[in-house]
Amino acid sequence: MSRRTFGAALVAVTALVSVAAPAAAADRPIVTRAALDPALVAGRGADVGFLEQEAENARTDGVVIGPDRTAYTLPSEASGRRAVKLAPGQYVEFTLPAAANAITVRYSIPDAPRGGGITAPLDVTVNGAHRQRMTLTSQYSWLYNQYPFTNDPDADLLHPDWWITECSCVPAATTPAPVIEKPFRPSHFYDEQRLLLGRSYRAGDKVRLTASAGAAWTVVDLLDSEQVAPPRMVPFAADAVLFGADPTGRRDSADALDRAIAFARRAHLKVYLPPGTYQVNRHVIVDDVTIEGAGSWYTTVKGHGVGLYGKDAADGGSHDVHLSGFAIEGDVRERVDTDQVNAIGGALSDSTVDSLYLHHTKVGLWFDGPMRNTRITNNVIADQIADGLNFHTGVTDSVVANNFIRNTGDDGLAMWSEKSQDTRNTFSRNTIQTPVLANGIALYGGADNTVSGNLIADPIREGSAIQVGSRFGAEPFAGTLRIADNTTVRAGTFELNWKIGLGAIWFYALERDIAADIEVTGDHFLDNTYNAIMLVSDFPVKDKYSISGLKFADLRVDGTGTSVLSARSAGSASFRNVDARNVGAVGVNNCGSFTFPPTGSEFSLTDLGGNDGWLAPWLLPNTITCDDRPPVVPPPAPSGW
Repeated sequence: MSRRTFGAALVAVTALVSVAAPAAAADRPIVTRAALDPALVAGRGADVGFLEQEAENARTDGVVIGPDRTAYTLPSEASGRRAVKLAPGQYVEFTLPAAANAITVRYSIPDAPRGGGITAPLDVTVNGAHRQRMTLTSQYSWLYNQYPFTNDPDADLLHPDWWITECSCVPAATTPAPVIEKPFRPSHFYDEQRLLLGRSYRAGDKVRLTASAGAAWTVVDLLDSEQVAPPRMVPFAADAVLFGADPTGRRDSADALDRAIAFARRAHLKVYLPPGTYQVNRHVIVDDVTIEGAGSWYTTVKGHGVGLYGKDAADGGSHDVHLSGFAIEGDVRERVDTDQVNAIGGALSDSTVDSLYLHHTKVGLWFDGPMRNTRITNNVIADQIADGLNFHTGVTDSVVANNFIRNTGDDGLAMWSEKSQDTRNTFSRNTIQTPVLANGIALYGGADNTVSGNLIADPIREGSAIQVGSRFGAEPFAGTLRIADNTTVRAGTFELNWKIGLGAIWFYALERDIAADIEVTGDHFLDNTYNAIMLVSDFPVKDKYSISGLKFADLRVDGTGTSVLSARSAGSASFRNVDARNVGAVGVNNCGSFTFPPTGSEFSLTDLGGNDGWLAPWLLPNTITCDDRPPVVPPPAPSGW
């Protein structure tokens, strides 16, 4: 989403550590989810077909980098905040935990000296043989500078009239002008690549990744391995190849897809995309059609500006569109918010998007409503320049479930009620990892929506795991908002403009009061960098807007760098059965709206019983315990409750 992002400060929460990975890990594959023991997140997040292994748990002669939660560093953007850095000739070796014929490698290699990226081979062997090569690229990573960022590492400030933390000044209004180190604020370091191994290998077989001399260094973050089913055939369908689509990718297939879609609609058939790569360099408009591929590992629609779009809502939108079983590979290397270069777009009602792999587009799925009754399920959305998915304006009765989202350049999943409410939608059982900017899940206005059972890990900067915000011109929250049974881990980033730590879940009253019926129940907040929960109004509007009536119940908080609750707004909330341990500071950092009247803080808490480890009686109802920037005590790693 378009937004003016704030300045940045390099404030380390934990120090960067470089150590060799333990050789003992070589024969003991360690499977994780969001870099955690899967038992800690059971029942949360997407049920995916692959198994995740962190490089720092594998055998390597390289160097483990991290942990570090400081923005603009390689480990901070890695899953679990650690990765393995390889010099040319060094390796990291994974032991397969289950049979697999395909792998996905998440990695980073350097940018070109003047930007634009490089390519470098990565050698892949299994059991010392069966050699293949992946060609890694940094052409889709490495952004710099202020929003909306640039590919040029030598660029001067894009907005010299903005306040920045590096000098605590407005550079254009400062004499003498400050010297800003270049490259300024590098970010978006990682990419991922998939590889079919050509045959199935057994559990216990060893996949070795060896860095080449094509890059000064190669960072490997993790490896996902899976057993991919054979290509799917779809009989009695309009085969796009028969209408002129080129599966070799040499000729543009957009017109052929149009012909296949038109015929399929007349004949009441599906459109089938056989295995292959189809070059498409524009939007293909879809309405009242089903398009199925052979599977996202076999069928790829690829090009500059590629996208499957419903008709504009102003033109009535599209209906009964069903997309499944293929990949969309874009060619988006910079963020231009006016560009419509999303994988899926427009308005789609009574539709489904299932089992797609969306890669290197601006936004995976951006819907401009009004639209209704659409299901987005079982997709993998990776390496986007902006959001993973955004329900923008008047999306109703729709579901986003069991999707895996990694390395977005903005919110992983968002509902943005600009102009009209998003209503009765559900984000359920999704996994969101390493959003580089903004939040894992963001709700900007809306009515009667639900966020449940999601797993959100490692937000990097200017956001956190879950945000409820009255901002970006959104309509007010109304009805009931239910946030239930989610797990966040290593969340709560350092807000670069305010110079304070955010909560894993944070409520932000910037443009309106937040006063709907909001229930936060059954959530687990693990290894919080700062606070688990934060309520905040921006200082210029602190006496104008408040956050009231929130209900927190049946929560577990395992580890906070500072407090369980940071209240920086007027308002109120109730708490029942909220258990916390390993709390680094006072349980409630209650600043209210910073007026500090004799009667206590402008924010009040109601204890409904069963709270343990943080909510002492002396804090109730509104004791002022305000420490604007409390010291951080890094918590221990989370463990079973």
